[in-house]
Amino acid sequence: MVVKGRSTVYNKIVTDEKKSLINKNNIELMEDFLDYLQSIGRSNETLSAYRNDLYIYFVLVLDLLDNKDFIYITKREFAKIQSYCINQLQWSSSRVRRVKSTVSSMSNFITDILDEEEKYKDFKKTINKIESPVKEPVREKTVLTDEQIQFLLDTLIEQEQYQKACVLSLAACCGARKSELTRFKVEYFKNDNIIFNAVYKTPEKIKTKGRGKGKFLHKYILLEFKKYFDLWMKERERLGIDSEWLFITKDGDGYKQASITLMDSYADSFSKILNIPFYFHSVRHYVVTKFRKLNLPSNVIVEWTGWNDESMISVYDDSEAIDDFGKYFSADGIVSQEQKTISDL
Repeated sequence: MVVKGRSTVYNKIVTDEKKSLINKNNIELMEDFLDYLQSIGRSNETLSAYRNDLYIYFVLVLDLLDNKDFIYITKREFAKIQSYCINQLQWSSSRVRRVKSTVSSMSNFITDILDEEEKYKDFKKTINKIESPVKEPVREKTVLTDEQIQFLLDTLIEQEQYQKACVLSLAACCGARKSELTRFKVEYFKNDNIIFNAVYKTPEKIKTKGRGKGKFLHKYILLEFKKYFDLWMKERERLGIDSEWLFITKDGDGYKQASITLMDSYADSFSKILNIPFYFHSVRHYVVTKFRKLNLPSNVIVEWTGWNDESMISVYDDSEAIDDFGKYFSADGIVSQEQKTISDL
């Protein structure tokens, strides 16, 4: 059986023909809402996601509610659409919640911004009256081990897949998201950018996930990454690759910055080698779990990942408490543990 990386199956709901038939009032409302979001600094990625969700919702309104004007949709009709998404389209609870959240945000726009206009003055937000489905995981989580990461790296080097090995090593030494991996530059990995003799610190901030235009943060990479970086640089020299971007893809006679699509294809190939579903977010979990097992203080992990507080650590720590019992208990009783720093890794 061929194992592929995780992917989401989408029903084809929106077509150009369907979009052309959507109630013009609903399209106008959507465009006003998106213009407002742009004016307050929401990222292009967020705007695109909201637009896609609203097109889906308005096509459902077209098909199920006779193309009704959004402001007149009743609670019963909101419930009808939700039921259809769950029972007919087989949407996951997470997808229902996401689209519903987008529609809810647009409803807030009406009540907060458009309430002075005659058309909208009697509008009442009712979609949140419809209880959302219980959030349930639809995919089995992949928990990676040190042995699996090393096996994958060794296999890629044997196959002379040096860019793939470099991508994986960077993810495992940094914990960056797949979109962030595409934004690293070659110049970040000069000796001048090594701190504490253990870690690369990017000399400039990299765009990461976050509200609005996203956060820009320095990224930290364990020095063990250098082995795979050097191999990739040697291969680039052999191939005559001249690009500021660390990860690249062919572009005619030259090269351009790697895309998320390339990262997804790499995830599929890693899945086939490991024979388990591989996805880059599992490597982010792997890094946090590794740091926790090595007793790094929570404030160090928060700084490393770029989180605002410690609450996310428990979400990303895949270890079970009982896994660590051997570190703290012995025949002689409780064993004290010293917290470590990055230099101890």
